[in-house]
Amino acid sequence: MAVLAIGFAGPFLTLADPTHPLVKAGLRLAMAAVAFSPWVWRGGLTRPQVRAAVAAGGLYGLHFGAWVWSLGLTSMAASVTLVTSTPLMLAAVAALTGRDGPTPRLWVALALATVGVATIGGFDLGAGTAAPLIGDGLALLGAAAMAGYLWLVRRQGPLDVLAWSGVATAVGAVALLGTAAALGVPPVAASWGAFGWLVAATVVSQLIGHTLITWALRHTTPTAVGLATVGEPVVATALAWAWLGAAPSAQVLAGAALTLTAVVLALRR
Repeated sequence: MAVLAIGFAGPFLTLADPTHPLVKAGLRLAMAAVAFSPWVWRGGLTRPQVRAAVAAGGLYGLHFGAWVWSLGLTSMAASVTLVTSTPLMLAAVAALTGRDGPTPRLWVALALATVGVATIGGFDLGAGTAAPLIGDGLALLGAAAMAGYLWLVRRQGPLDVLAWSGVATAVGAVALLGTAAALGVPPVAASWGAFGWLVAATVVSQLIGHTLITWALRHTTPTAVGLATVGEPVVATALAWAWLGAAPSAQVLAGAALTLTAVVLALRR
């Protein structure tokens, strides 16, 4: 359910153009923070968890800011694929720390996911301009930030997921909208239509998708949860094809097939 929900984010945010990327990401998190505020005021987090949630909010802001900006520089398939390379980073951390280490089957799934990610994301490398490469770099930065977020959530004890999400989204929103204001960008959507798509991204991809991801981390490892999110490019690519008329190439379809195979292998009991 989380993967399906976050898969709508790319098309929704693209339809919110020409709103500035930092404003798109910041308003999405700000609206989510308002929705979560009753649970924050209820005080369901310990002081150490509040401090961790503030740090997670900084990572949230970096993740969404970098990724949403990348959408305007590279293809949706490449951007959404590279930003979900998180499990590859988490697996490396798990192997180094010895905590939540991947099982042999998960290593095989990670290998397949790596090939799928490279197949989809590598489509932009022959564009011959710097913009797609900068976009790819921003998407990878977003993936690293999400890896840190997932790792922080997993390190907590019993957790009020809604209160945690409220603090994290509020901190991320302040960071993003504050940065936009410092750059002289008004913190408002380009039009009411664009704002409507941001509301859709908030409700579907943030309130449903990312909340379910945070909840799932209480029951399984960050690597497994991160690998499930690798299915997002498949959902986003299919939606962009059917909805926005952005037909994927045979290379992208091959990468999507490998990615789905990896997800099924990793989550199969």
